[in-house]
Amino acid sequence: MVKNVVEVRDLAVVRGEREVLPGISLDVAAGVTGLLGPSGCGKTTLMRCLVGAQQVRSGTVEVLGEPAGSPPLRTRVGYVTQAASVYDDLTVAENLAFFARVLGIDRAQVDEAVAAVGLDDHRSQVVGRLSGGQRSRASLAVALLGTPDLLVLDEPTVGLDPVLRRDLWDLFHRIADRGAAVLVSSHVMDEAERCHRLLLMREGRIIADGSPEEILRGTGAPDIEQAFLHLVEGQGEVL
Repeated sequence: MVKNVVEVRDLAVVRGEREVLPGISLDVAAGVTGLLGPSGCGKTTLMRCLVGAQQVRSGTVEVLGEPAGSPPLRTRVGYVTQAASVYDDLTVAENLAFFARVLGIDRAQVDEAVAAVGLDDHRSQVVGRLSGGQRSRASLAVALLGTPDLLVLDEPTVGLDPVLRRDLWDLFHRIADRGAAVLVSSHVMDEAERCHRLLLMREGRIIADGSPEEILRGTGAPDIEQAFLHLVEGQGEVL
């Protein structure tokens, strides 16, 4: 049995002359893991590596015991990018039916995915006419097809209203409660308290790894934003 859903070892990524990831190692288990850090710190690059969409210089990335991006992972990993990855000229239902055919998934799962993201009332609406938050949920519905064991979400709640953010976090926890691993990136530090575990990232490196409580205790900070600043300024322990 695979203990960790994701195992990253000595992962290095270079773009042009810039070393984006300098050789990092980390594990991700079941539950909701938050990947937090400022924009440009390497979060998206790391997530692209986990789904096999990023060329790496060295190191290994295994997901569910397979090399990242392997064909056996096609229906076991869901990925939501920052930009909505659905077709604007198709309806919500048509988008999901199309991706279900591509993935070889029973079309009955389309209804389940639409319901999971709360788009039942918009299933016949053309995606291009949806609000930004609704389009993001349509992308999430596509990622849920196949009931993935790993869900990789790149800043899925940025720019959304508080009610929608709350509803999506509730959904992430329901997915994790069935045994899946949910990795959510964000640069909004106040979302940290919604996660079981946190990976704090800066300049391509993981500077802290633990539950929100462990990170606060290790740094002596009152909140995660202050903990991050303490770590950056060398005032706290790296967990």
